[in-house]
Amino acid sequence: MRLAIGIEYDGSNYNGWQRQRVGSGVQEVIENAASEVADEPVEITCAGRTDTGVHASGQVGHFDTESERTDRGWLLGINSALPDDVNVRWVKPVSDDFHARFSALNRSYRYRILNRLVRSALHRQRCWWFHAALDADAMHEAGQQLLGEHDFSAFRAAGCQAKSAMRELQHLSVRREGDWVILEVRANAFLQHMVRNITGTLVSIGSGQNDVSWASEVLESRDRKQGGITAPPQGLILTEVTYPTDFQLPG
Repeated sequence: MRLAIGIEYDGSNYNGWQRQRVGSGVQEVIENAASEVADEPVEITCAGRTDTGVHASGQVGHFDTESERTDRGWLLGINSALPDDVNVRWVKPVSDDFHARFSALNRSYRYRILNRLVRSALHRQRCWWFHAALDADAMHEAGQQLLGEHDFSAFRAAGCQAKSAMRELQHLSVRREGDWVILEVRANAFLQHMVRNITGTLVSIGSGQNDVSWASEVLESRDRKQGGITAPPQGLILTEVTYPTDFQLPG
């Protein structure tokens, strides 16, 4: 039997999603909890691996098991064995052709910037504090130059292991809400550090260091060294993974 699960986590205390040789990954704690409920070893595959310090409210995973439990039994049982900073939101039986990664149509992320003179004690692990003034409208305009299918080599990490840098960026918006500048992105898939590198480049434009047209120049260069800094991980959250409606997964 194959089960799909919806997952949320605070990534502050984890070395990313993936199980680690040294340190702790989110995958490890969920697999341990699910294995305890299943009374057998469980391996979980996720829709998209997140980096150290990155959060998720809409991560999706799947695992196979011979054990039989009710959906409620799986949900409450797994959560009872998880630490407070990791939670399973739903559990649903799916067909064997469902794959959390390869069945996904797209992924969505949100990046939050606290744009004011003083930092926040309460939000320090949920945002990038940037004290210099940012022009969110300029950032949004620049971001539109990145939409579509492109080679995003200029926005991938040096250690990214993806075979191709071609990705389709389907949506990018930047808006201001009071002291917050919020970036929303959706793509068929992302490269390692891609959202954080895009954010760093847009912040360079929003702060007036570069013109709006610079975003397309960075993209066309296909050279990571030409772009802005890599935004810190704590402002990033995986918010949604979309699948074909045939699977009827919860939102």
